[in-house]
Amino acid sequence: MSSRNKALLLIFSILLVDQVLKIIIKTNMVIGEEIPVLGNWFMIHFLENNGMAFGMEWGGKTGKVALSIFRMVAIVGISWYLRSIIIKNASIGLILSVSAIIAGAAGNLIDSAFYGMIFSESWHTPAIMFPEGGGYSSFLHGRVVDMFYFPLIDTYWPDWSPIKPGQSFIFFRPVFNIADASITTGVLAILLFQKKFLEDHR
Repeated sequence: MSSRNKALLLIFSILLVDQVLKIIIKTNMVIGEEIPVLGNWFMIHFLENNGMAFGMEWGGKTGKVALSIFRMVAIVGISWYLRSIIIKNASIGLILSVSAIIAGAAGNLIDSAFYGMIFSESWHTPAIMFPEGGGYSSFLHGRVVDMFYFPLIDTYWPDWSPIKPGQSFIFFRPVFNIADASITTGVLAILLFQKKFLEDHR
């Protein structure tokens, strides 16, 4: 299989798994609902966020539209870069890492661009897909679906700590999705293995 086809297969596989899982969660759970998978260490915890990866937010509605447009521009730019490294026969590791980043960005862009138009709200009952009367928002104003929660450490800061004494401490607190994990994995792979990727290209 060519590098191009491997890249396309990875992108479409990540997008398929990401979107299928999000639709299942959104149409079967309400926001805040939790399903234990491995005790208290790994849970399916349904949340929606207006902003960036791992639940971060930026700039309200205007910031949300700007972020969506930035995602579109970034996807086009990174796709151009992916095409160029495929043509140059770059390391398959680099090609797949960049492909994972594109897939993750596209996965979250689909949520923010279209979910507001095709789903009802998920606050009190599971969402309905293509509800009568339209969805809960408009184009580019949808919310990103998150579901993976790994509170591996759930304790309290000691009273003598200079940081938040006596307050709750949870690691890992952010709730995320397949798209977030895909972006993070791609970026970390490039940072950790960039030397090997360059050597493979020689």
